[in-house]
Order: sequence, then C-alpha cells, then structure tokens
Amino acid sequence: MSKTKDSIKVSRRSVLAGTAATTGAALLGGTAPMHFVRNAFAQEFRGDPGDSGSVVLGFNVPQTGPYSDEGADELRAYELAVKHLNGEGDGGMINTMQPSELSGNGILGKKVEYVTGDTQTKSDAARSSARRMIERDNVLIVTGGSSSGVAIAVQSLCQEMGVIFMAGLTHSNDTTGKDRRRYGFRHFFNAYMSGQAIAPILEDEYGNDRKAYHLTADYTWGWTQEESIRAATENLGWETVETVKTPVGAGDFSQYLTPVQDSDADVLILNHYGKDMVNSLSQAVQFGMKERVVNGKDFVIVVPLYSRLMAQGAGDAAKGILGTTNWHWSLDDAGSQAFVKSFGEEYGFPPSQAAHTCYVQTLLYANACEMAGTFAPWEVIRQLEGFEFDGMGNGPTLYRAEDHQCFKDVLVVRGKENPQSEFDILEVVQQVPRSQVEYPADMFEGELGPYKV
Repeated sequence: MSKTKDSIKVSRRSVLAGTAATTGAALLGGTAPMHFVRNAFAQEFRGDPGDSGSVVLGFNVPQTGPYSDEGADELRAYELAVKHLNGEGDGGMINTMQPSELSGNGILGKKVEYVTGDTQTKSDAARSSARRMIERDNVLIVTGGSSSGVAIAVQSLCQEMGVIFMAGLTHSNDTTGKDRRRYGFRHFFNAYMSGQAIAPILEDEYGNDRKAYHLTADYTWGWTQEESIRAATENLGWETVETVKTPVGAGDFSQYLTPVQDSDADVLILNHYGKDMVNSLSQAVQFGMKERVVNGKDFVIVVPLYSRLMAQGAGDAAKGILGTTNWHWSLDDAGSQAFVKSFGEEYGFPPSQAAHTCYVQTLLYANACEMAGTFAPWEVIRQLEGFEFDGMGNGPTLYRAEDHQCFKDVLVVRGKENPQSEFDILEVVQQVPRSQVEYPADMFEGELGPYKV
C-alpha cells in the first residue's frame, strides 16, 4: 500500500446529522439539490465527483430494529473496506481477489468517504434514508441492509434515480427474481439455493418420512423461503402439516409455538432471521421441543437461513440445529482468512456473514469502477455483469449478467455441541458446490430494466 494511515484519514459523515452547505440549501429551499456533473463520457449522472479529490459511498444498514446485530457488523465491514481501499491496514482481500485492479489508492485515485443511515429494518425508512444519501450527500452507490423487504424497496428507488445498489443481506428469491433491477446487485445467496443445499442433508439425517410445520416471517423473504424449503422437502417425501405467518419483530412466539405441539408435526422449520430467529428458536427449546418424540421420531428443528450472530444470540438452543449460511469465518481459503485476520485485528472478534457480504461488495464495486475507468454507473454495471472472480471466499464466483445474482458455493452448518469459544459455535457440515444450487435465469420472472444513460 502506497499511502499510510497518517496521510489518509477516512471521513465519516452521518446521513442523520448532516454537514455542508448542500444540506442547508436543501432544507432552506424545501427541495434537495440535484447533483448532476458531466464526466469524460459526456453524460450526466448522480454522484459524479467531478474534479473533487474524493468520492462518497452510502452505507444504509439496520442500526435499530430486529436485524440490528447484522447491521452493526455490516457497518464494521464497510468501515474496514474503506480503510483498505484508501491504503490503510494490511489490505485484506485486496491482496487475494483475482482478477483485481485495486491498489489501495482509493477508487480511480480518489479518496473514499462515506455516509451512514439507519434502515430500521423498515422499507419506508430505508428508502427515505437512501434518498437523503442520493439527493443530499451525492453518493455514488447505496449499499447495505439486512432485510429483503428493505433491499427490494431501496433497489427500486436506486433504479429510478440511476444509482447503483449493492444489496447487503437479502435472501428472498424476488430480489433477483421478479423484482430484479438493472442497478441492483446481490452477493448473497437466495432461498432457492438454501433449499437445494440443505435438502440432501436433511434426507440423510432425518429420512424421507417427516411432517413439517413452518413458522414464517410475514414478508417477501419469509414467503419465498417457505416456498423454497417446502418444495425441496416435499420433493424428499416430507409432508407439510401447516404454514403460519408471524409478524417481523414479534418478540414473543409462544402463541405460534403452542399449536405446533398440538399438531402431529415432527419437524419445526423456523423461517425467521435476526432477533426473531433467536427468540423463536430459544422459546421452542424452552417449550421442550428438542426432547419431544412424535410419530416415533425425535422432534427436529431446522433454521434454513443461519448466521453466527444468530447462533450466538440463541446460545445453547442453537446446538445441533441445521441451517445454511452464505459464508463462515472458519473457511480456510486465502481470501477468507485474510479478511478474518484484518477484521479480527480491527475489532477483536471474527466477522459474520453479514460483514463478509458487505465488505466484498464494496471491493467489487470499487474494482468495477477501476475496470471501467469511470464512475458512470452504466459503464460500472457492464463491468459487473457476467464478472467472474475468485479469492474472496466460497470458491470461484459469478455475477450473472441476466439477473445480477451471485453464484458461489453454499455452506450447510450446524450449531456445535461443544463450542470452544463464544464465536466458535457453528461447524460447516458441507460446502455445497455452486453447480448444485444454480438455476436458469428465467426460472424466476422479472426484467432488469434499462441503463439510464
């Protein structure tokens, strides 16, 4: 790295607090300013830094609400990515990504700055925060979030405004399915992939004759998660006894768990995430469900979408519970370990899948700008579409051009029975090869829409 920590200082400007004359002008005038600057391609686009020595990225994460634990780790990863892009620290995955145009000299020679916002795990709040970033803070991209409802809402806004959106944690099939957008990209896997990855292992461990009861978060992610897991398990021969929708942020799930015990289901599938998963799983275990025997079989709980943060929150309740995850800090490839080392030195503990996803997407965006030789979003998008790379965890990875879905290996994990530390609580049961979870781009309906040139 050519620049030192003393010579480059990362600037953090809060979206909520605001600074600069543009903010005041927006408030006094009643409308936000339009930041259009002509670039070398003789086209106008939002966020163009022009002759400025810096560029601004917008990090929009759940700092409050049921997914705030993931949001906190996302923000840590974003801040680390900015440091690495600006030449601070050991460079992390900049040293392992292949192919790469990154050098630790900012993006196209401009220092990287950023603003932050709180999505609150609410679509309306997330859109408002993203709009402020775009109109007031002149960001080049918006990235982040830990909810598919948020991702779809913000992705749609960014398409309308011609600003690239790099999604954080969004697992709904719809994000790159019926709600796909030209200006949106997803590094996370989806519900269909979870179903394809975990089904063979569920069959091996629990057999073909099972009766499943689903509790499902009542929004786009939960719906497609339930649909995908149902299809995968019913294909094994499992029977779906009941599906019940639960509100996000319910807190107390006892009213939904009691009917499970009154049914003849011998599997409980929790299509929940974040604090909702922590609460529903913990309460299910408190209800004694792990000790139950139904239909002559030991009762089983499955969490299709898992994370180390969730398992950590659930504590002993997570032991033995199977699920899938996008990435895990125990992977021994060079990219994963470089990131774990950098993150651990910065924060004192290993990164989550949320952190990994957001860190990687920041580097991918920066690299695409370098490849394009411009910040013009339509040119950056063309570099990302069909981009294949390695050295960033989970093996060779593709950003498919047709729907902007990322394809890489998927991890099936289980809560450890005898964890060695508070962070060593998930074990990788299988790294499922990418080929097992791929699907045709037209399997899910949707149109990317136009480039806004």
